[in-house]
Amino acid sequence: MGSLFFELRYLLGNAPWDTGVTPPEVVELVEQGGLPPGRALDLGCGTGTNSLYLARRGWEVVGVDFSAIAIGRARRRARRAGLPVRFFRADVTNLGFLTSPFDLALDIGCLHSIPPEGRERYASEVARLVRPGGLYMLYAFLPRPGRPPGRGIAPEAVYRLFSPAFTLERQEGGEDPSGPRSAWYWLRRAG
Repeated sequence: MGSLFFELRYLLGNAPWDTGVTPPEVVELVEQGGLPPGRALDLGCGTGTNSLYLARRGWEVVGVDFSAIAIGRARRRARRAGLPVRFFRADVTNLGFLTSPFDLALDIGCLHSIPPEGRERYASEVARLVRPGGLYMLYAFLPRPGRPPGRGIAPEAVYRLFSPAFTLERQEGGEDPSGPRSAWYWLRRAG
């Protein structure tokens, strides 16, 4: 799906993924997971819900999304909240403007929308930006029969993409309110 699809959905107020709620898996990680605040990268950050959540808990956050509308809204929300989150409108498969290592990379529904030919570049960027020992947390739809090819990503494809740079610490199935089967992955950057 191209950026026009997402821009139109944001413009029309029909973006079901923009719930305004940080997933309980992220809340658990941050509030009970013993993960001290550090630098976080929110990939496909949308209107900034999770970026702002992390910033309120002491994280230094960078959010990236290719939607101009979403990034504009995220910046306004951060200004109103007085939070120093930096938001960039950019392609997550080309993050050469970011150099500092991150302790946490968060992707809630971005990777599964990237066309298969861009996924290796995305994985390389994530591996480059997450420090050794850092965590990459991914939520992605699984492929479904009858859906267009390239929509969703199978667990085996996730392992292949991120190995050997990351090791899988945990994986859980999930259900999205819109219906598609999904999975959460906690991947640790190899040292």
